[in-house]
Amino acid sequence: MKKIEAIIKPFKMEDVKEALAEVGVEGMTVTEVKGFGRQKGHTEIYRGSEYTVDFLPKVKIELVLGDEQAERAVAAIVRAAKTGKIGDGKVFVSSIEDAIRIRTDEHGESAV
Repeated sequence: MKKIEAIIKPFKMEDVKEALAEVGVEGMTVTEVKGFGRQKGHTEIYRGSEYTVDFLPKVKIELVLGDEQAERAVAAIVRAAKTGKIGDGKVFVSSIEDAIRIRTDEHGESAV
């Protein structure tokens, strides 16, 4: 099993959700987060004063999938989230040792 964590621009969330549904992903966890990478935020002017916005709003998507479905899901996320501009985000993939469904005590991929 693989855990996929994707940090994307908020306005791309609906596109990514639809792309994941097309490849058969049935569930995900979505969190609103803030952060920055190489872009280091930006400056804005509010009521005549300039200030720096260090942490930019992002959306974090977390999925745990079987190995064969993970590759398709990563490709769908990258395709749907890409704008070609700085700040598009990142996708992280890591191995999951086990998963347990609390209600039924199922283990492994059947628990996901």
